[in-house]
Amino acid sequence: MLTLLFVVCVLAFAGRIVIWALKAAWGISKLVLTIALLPVIIIGGIVLGLVKVALPFLIIGLIISFFAEPRRAM
Repeated sequence: MLTLLFVVCVLAFAGRIVIWALKAAWGISKLVLTIALLPVIIIGGIVLGLVKVALPFLIIGLIISFFAEPRRAM
């Protein structure tokens, strides 16, 4: 019975760690896409003459930056 309780607690702990890791990975991927990849797509589209493709990304970036709350350093 004690073994069963231990297994249940370990599975619950592992589940929480997996959920936390997925949330962290999602946050990191949003940061990378916003800071690194979006400007590369916009600049690359303009350089290659694909303004019709780059313009929606620019508009989306402007909307996100307009509504996003600024991060405050602690």
